[in-house]
Amino acid sequence: MPVRGTVKWFSSEKGYGFITCEGRDEVFAHYSEIVDDGTGFRFLERGTEVEFELVEGERGPRARHIVKLKAPETEDQHET
Repeated sequence: MPVRGTVKWFSSEKGYGFITCEGRDEVFAHYSEIVDDGTGFRFLERGTEVEFELVEGERGPRARHIVKLKAPETEDQHET
């Protein structure tokens, strides 16, 4: 069953980060589990809403098959 969350942080250099979900511990996110959005790059931007499969890894919860849903708003989007 898919779970939704928000990217807390993600390091493109290290290839991993964490996702926060309401009522759950932080979920580990590895770049290899990010579904390519057509850009050819697998990275997550802080604040991005994502959907994923939650699995229990050796060190705690992990995200599998991570799909980006909504990118965070930027300052430019608020200017009129």
